[in-house]
Amino acid sequence: MSMISHNWSSFTLRVTLRASEENIYRMIATAAGLENWFLRKAVFTSSAGKARNPQEFAEAGDMYFRMWHGHPDEVSENRPVLEANGKDLIRFRFTADSDVTFRIIRENETTLLELKQDKIPQEEDPQEHLHVQCAVGWTFYLTNLKSVLEGGPDLRNKDMAIRSVINA
Repeated sequence: MSMISHNWSSFTLRVTLRASEENIYRMIATAAGLENWFLRKAVFTSSAGKARNPQEFAEAGDMYFRMWHGHPDEVSENRPVLEANGKDLIRFRFTADSDVTFRIIRENETTLLELKQDKIPQEEDPQEHLHVQCAVGWTFYLTNLKSVLEGGPDLRNKDMAIRSVINA
C-alpha cells in the first residue's frame, strides 16, 4: 500500500485578478496597499532606517512592521524584505521565520497572483500547525484582495471586540 506524503514545509496558492499588474504590485509591495486588504498597519523602513512613504515600493533590505486587525497593538512583527523587483515579485520573512513570495504572472491572457509560503517549521501540536493556519489565512486574504481590487467590499472584521473569526 502506497502512502502519499505531503510537504508540510510549503504551500502555493493562486488567484486570478481582474486588475493591472501595476495595481496588483502596488497592493502587495506598499504599506498603503497592504493596509487596503491585509494589515491594520504596515510600515516599510529602508536599510538606512528611514520610514518609506506609504505609497513607496518596498525594496530588498527593508524591514517591515505589521499589525493585524483583531489583535491588540502588542501583537506585531518586524521582519525583513528579502527580495523586491519593483514590478512583479516581492519576498519577505513571515511568521516563525518562514518566507512568503508573491509573484504576478500571466497565463492564458489572465493575470494571476501566486503566493508561496515556504520554510514552514514542523509543529507537533496540530493546533499550532502553521502550514494549515497560514494556508487558511492566506486563502481568506487573497479572496479579500480580489474583492478589493475588483470593486467589492473589504471583507475584514475590524471590530476589536469580535475575536476568533477568520476575517480578522
